[in-house]
Amino acid sequence: MASENTVYIVDDDAAVRDALGLLLSLNGYRTAFFANAEAFLRAWSPGFRGCMLLDIRMPGMDGLTLQKTLREHGCRLPVLVITGHGDVDSARIAFRSQAVDFLEKPLQEAQLVNAIEEAFLRQASDRRASPAHAEYARRHASLTPREREVMQLVVAGRHNREIAHDLGISVRTVEVHKARMMEKLQAATVADLVRQHLQHGAE
Repeated sequence: MASENTVYIVDDDAAVRDALGLLLSLNGYRTAFFANAEAFLRAWSPGFRGCMLLDIRMPGMDGLTLQKTLREHGCRLPVLVITGHGDVDSARIAFRSQAVDFLEKPLQEAQLVNAIEEAFLRQASDRRASPAHAEYARRHASLTPREREVMQLVVAGRHNREIAHDLGISVRTVEVHKARMMEKLQAATVADLVRQHLQHGAE
């Protein structure tokens, strides 16, 4: 659920979630739904890419508190705040936590789509500008063409024998390329390699 740009909808109103899901799917967006802030916090991982549509007023943790909590956890996911009860103070708090936009219900389709596209662009720019992304790009550039092929197949979940068959090389050769590739990327495990790829390398 995290490797491609996704619109994560966090709203306690099932009717709103359904309506937004239909609208966004018709516009070609992937969506994921959460009925409250706590559910999103449990699911969130650094690999999430895309943006959040975040309602302010929800039972339990409210949207602005979730936004602040995510920032404290290092979450860089762009946030679009949506509310049926907008006010200046709430907008100020949201923007202070670097919300991309503050949208009032009922949402206008064109305005919503434009805000989502701006959020996606902001995340792409933020990832490219981050020191961690720059370091990953430097390490990735040191890979040979064959090591890059092996890496793509490894993160796609292919096993050594499958990779060997796909590339027309021996299993032993795959193991050598894989070991060198992981050493260059400083990935201790395949899971670490996948995490790096999702955070910095998956376009």
